[in-house]
Amino acid sequence: MAIVIDGKAIASEVRNEVRINVEKWTSLGHPPPFLAVVLVGDNPASASYVRGKIKASHDAGIDGETYSFDATISEKDLLDFIRKLNDRPNVNGILVQLPLPDHIDASNVIATLDPNKDVDGLHTVNAGRLATDLPGFVPCTPAGIVELLSRSNIPTQGKHAVIIGRSNLVGRPLGSLLLRKDVNATVTICHSRTQNLPDICQQADILIAAIGRAHFVTADMIKPGATVIDVGINRVNDPSKKRGYRLTGDVDYEAVSDIAGYITPVPGGVGPMTIALLLNNTLIAATRNF
Repeated sequence: MAIVIDGKAIASEVRNEVRINVEKWTSLGHPPPFLAVVLVGDNPASASYVRGKIKASHDAGIDGETYSFDATISEKDLLDFIRKLNDRPNVNGILVQLPLPDHIDASNVIATLDPNKDVDGLHTVNAGRLATDLPGFVPCTPAGIVELLSRSNIPTQGKHAVIIGRSNLVGRPLGSLLLRKDVNATVTICHSRTQNLPDICQQADILIAAIGRAHFVTADMIKPGATVIDVGINRVNDPSKKRGYRLTGDVDYEAVSDIAGYITPVPGGVGPMTIALLLNNTLIAATRNF
């Protein structure tokens, strides 16, 4: 039976470390780091995520504020507001909650961010810094995954890491992180057109599922003793639940747990780490210039 990697507990450690470092920073006479979160529209899930991020920020001693806009805001007006945040010296980090309404091009929004305030690590400058092993902001979910592996004492040196998913949010930056010399994994990135996917997955010492399809990874795809990191968060109908649904990952958790050596649950695995690393990025933004 696989050992469960407790993302909540590890995230709590990271958040406590951030809180201590914020206290040290402010004790030197500096103002608390400030995180600006931009929310467009009334998507309930996005609003819930934002509330969680702001609460976590305040708990860590980071000042944060949500700037909410109606879904009908024009792209031009949104970009103008982001430029104003870029110019405000008291704003250290800016996060634009995705997804955005269809009439707004998210790539234009991300490109408008000051790269040195882009605490989500999505700007092409930060993507380039990561790809070329230079200092910069790393997307929070990939950074959280690497932190989970490190703090769980899971070996990565020379290990074969297989990532299912090639998104700019998770798959691509995670591949770059795992290739860094302090991690030294051998990386394979798979996607919807990958042939013989089960065979490739069976070679993985570390398998990361980030494809957005409930229970896509099954037990027959797992090498015995492998570490399985489940990034997926999917809603599946469940009449037994008050909300009528439950959250599940990209991995068939019950079946895979009998084969894997380590596994992350959903919820309570990668998700808490994403917020913890966002707080750490915000602290970095306040204390260091790239």
